[in-house]
Amino acid sequence: MRLRLTSALTFVCLSALFSFAWYAARSGSGGSILDLNQRQLLELRQRLFFAEKENKKRSQELNSVLNEIKQFIGELASTSGNFTDSTKLNVLSLANKLPIHLSNIHYYLPHLQEHEDGIYPNVVIGQGRTGVAMVIGVPTVRREKESYLMDTLQSLLSGMSEDQKKHCMIIIFVAEVDLKYVNSIAESIRSRFPKEALSGVLEVVSPPASYYPKFSNLKASLGDSSERVRWRTKQNLDYSFLMMYAQPRGTFYLQLEDDIIAKPSYIQTISEFVVLQDSKEWMFLEFSQLGFIGKLFRCRDLPLIVEFLLMFYKDKPVDWLLDHLLWVKVCNPEKDARHCERQKTYLRMRYRPSLFQHVGIHSSLTGKIQKLKDRDFGKNPLLTAHVNPAAEVTTSLKVFQHFTLEKAYKGIEFFWAFAPVAGDYILFSFWQPIKIERYLFKSGNAEHPGDIIVDATVEVLPNADFLSFYLLQEIDIQSAGGNSGNFKIVKTQDGYFQIGTFKNGIADGIVNPSLGNIKALRLSIHSSSATWLLLSEIFIKMQWEENKKETLL
Repeated sequence: MRLRLTSALTFVCLSALFSFAWYAARSGSGGSILDLNQRQLLELRQRLFFAEKENKKRSQELNSVLNEIKQFIGELASTSGNFTDSTKLNVLSLANKLPIHLSNIHYYLPHLQEHEDGIYPNVVIGQGRTGVAMVIGVPTVRREKESYLMDTLQSLLSGMSEDQKKHCMIIIFVAEVDLKYVNSIAESIRSRFPKEALSGVLEVVSPPASYYPKFSNLKASLGDSSERVRWRTKQNLDYSFLMMYAQPRGTFYLQLEDDIIAKPSYIQTISEFVVLQDSKEWMFLEFSQLGFIGKLFRCRDLPLIVEFLLMFYKDKPVDWLLDHLLWVKVCNPEKDARHCERQKTYLRMRYRPSLFQHVGIHSSLTGKIQKLKDRDFGKNPLLTAHVNPAAEVTTSLKVFQHFTLEKAYKGIEFFWAFAPVAGDYILFSFWQPIKIERYLFKSGNAEHPGDIIVDATVEVLPNADFLSFYLLQEIDIQSAGGNSGNFKIVKTQDGYFQIGTFKNGIADGIVNPSLGNIKALRLSIHSSSATWLLLSEIFIKMQWEENKKETLL
């Protein structure tokens, strides 16, 4: 059978071979070795060109199939309840055409050649939703001691607003082949969360028994017992099936487990963090430091990840394989380990504090007790991130190490500078004039509570001086539930208007609409300080009707 690889996977597989051949050519002592490696490189290059050509063809096929799915889902929208047998057949017919189901899956799971239905899910609860912003995958298995699934779902749903539920869906993948057990889980979910089950926010699916190969011939590795090798091998296959099913359903895919709790407003936090990332090359974002919990992927990247997992599903746990994939993509074997780790951080970005905590004690591996806790889950955040309007940021303060103002403005890490002197400033010059509704600046954080701004004012530069100073003298700025109180506007010599001040290290207030569009906002320091200055929160909120906030959902 001729295998078709996507161009991305082709690059991953061949890049290591190119590096090996190049190294061998450099270290070889004879011209014959060099000639041989050159011929191998030419052959590999030809294969790569062929794979690229095939990938373009498959992309066209994918677009065609997705159009069919959208049309089919539209016809389905007028119906309610679970899929009928006829509906399932239509879904499976469409799914069979999707490249995500990997035309070469039979190479990694050869037993599927005799079981063509082995990749078709059993949809127990589902409305066939597609086109959502976020798909949340929750695999679950039978546990001997205690099940945490219902509490996990309750926590996840409680963290969503009703509007967010319109843009999200949770797929519960019951990784068991006992249909009686699968149906009992589905009924429990339908009884506990009837509204979400009926609306399609929750889906329950399970794999066919024929999906799994025989686990009796697995080789022991990594010093694990045969039972543990079987457990982690099946887990890799479970993740792969769930990702294959989830891939065409949305834009982003969040991997969770069935024994976690989520922080309130986790959806909004994830949404804002995604928008804050400048890099377009990240492979996944981490919202927990534990294992495979809280990993966010772009759905378009799932085919590459699934295929890599299937290549090595019998060899290592999923979180190790994910790290190996990053190594293959960005690490140079001629560089040291520190360089490799730095390169991997461009593809794997971490949000702190963690949004998900592991609560399960009894593992899905029989007899295993695990008290894993994410130490970052309960920590007070050192930085509170926001989506701020596009601006050029500058300061006269001397920055400490890598804690730059630009990073703080983008929500990456807090701003930290040496002790300010009178006349220092922090300036935000907007790319285009905007209407500002509110501002909030917090200095100091849990680790450095004394590094606060003491004597400073908040100042704005209007786009046009259409207001006379006489009128401005009569305008008071009202507090937005913050600390500004009534602050009388004062015009500075360079054309800015003072609209607020810091109290206990915080400046929080609204901007009078009469000021119109604002070109720049400045924090001006009026007296020297013996302590350093740390900004842990920067929030410039634009007026909603004028400037809609860009978020994931």
